[in-house]
Amino acid sequence: MPSSRARVTPRRSPRAAGRTSPSPRERPLAVPFAVVFGLLMAAEVLYLGYLLWEPDPSLDWYLVVPVLLAAAAVAGSLLVLGGRPRAWMVLAGAAVLPLVGLLVLVFILGALGATAEMWSAVLLTTGPLGCLILATRRPVRDWTSPGRPTRSPGGRRTRGADR
Repeated sequence: MPSSRARVTPRRSPRAAGRTSPSPRERPLAVPFAVVFGLLMAAEVLYLGYLLWEPDPSLDWYLVVPVLLAAAAVAGSLLVLGGRPRAWMVLAGAAVLPLVGLLVLVFILGALGATAEMWSAVLLTTGPLGCLILATRRPVRDWTSPGRPTRSPGGRRTRGADR
């Protein structure tokens, strides 16, 4: 006769298994890549602004747009690097307008038959596209979430705890 102990299943914990996430103070690996793509996008936007400025080197009103977009990309990159709340939205928002502008340029150049220039414009979309993809990933969003703990897990030390 088999023993009743053989049929007993091992007891499991009622708590769900925790997610394996980095410690609150450890920066995810996707954050530096999002910052690098944000800075690359800023450089590309400034390059496009230079191409607008080069034929007639004078300060016109339309040169303000590339400078503002580059400044927004740099600010978003620095905010994401620092882990500021909702900074990923700034970086993703700064990537949308250059990406849309470059895609319109690609379609116009393709319609005009300028294939070499079209592929150059396609290559320029890597900065805004990579920035948009990386800024909206979960590790970057979690890193810049408003509920992220900013204090050590042990809590705040008081004078009585130091003695």
